[in-house]
Amino acid sequence: MAIEAHATARYVRTSAQKAGLVMDLIRGRDVNRALATLQFTRKGVGHDIAKLLRSAIANAQQKDGFGGDVDRLFVSACYANQGPSMKRIRPAPMGRAFRVVKRTAHLTVRVAERPLKIAEVGESVSPKRGGAKAGGAKAKPGAEAKTAPKAASRKGAAPKKTAAKSSAKKK
Repeated sequence: MAIEAHATARYVRTSAQKAGLVMDLIRGRDVNRALATLQFTRKGVGHDIAKLLRSAIANAQQKDGFGGDVDRLFVSACYANQGPSMKRIRPAPMGRAFRVVKRTAHLTVRVAERPLKIAEVGESVSPKRGGAKAGGAKAKPGAEAKTAPKAASRKGAAPKKTAAKSSAKKK
């Protein structure tokens, strides 16, 4: 059974849309690769998500049945839900007022452990490459023969027309 753990940060002072853009970068990746991606992301919310991912890794390590290998953990799900918005008033020209909406988000990162792949003794593994692709990926031999004469006839016909036009212009 694969170990699964999650961490949630609530009321993070960013919009859910901006956080979702960064979370799309790490979804499905190994945790070490996800942390490296977040470290070099040019978004401010990347630091909050990296902190959240480290917390989810620590939560997975504390669970019973964890294998002890952090390299087997990957980001199974991550999402940003919209939190409450703070409404503020900003003065505007001519006695008016503009409303400023300061958004918050609830960030969740879920990590899971990849299962070990154990091959049975005596089981032969066929290579992924080298086999013919299904669905008629190979070209039919008759198709090449049909297209070749057309190309040759076009090439032969084109210079005659241009030569005839050029000789007519000279007269």
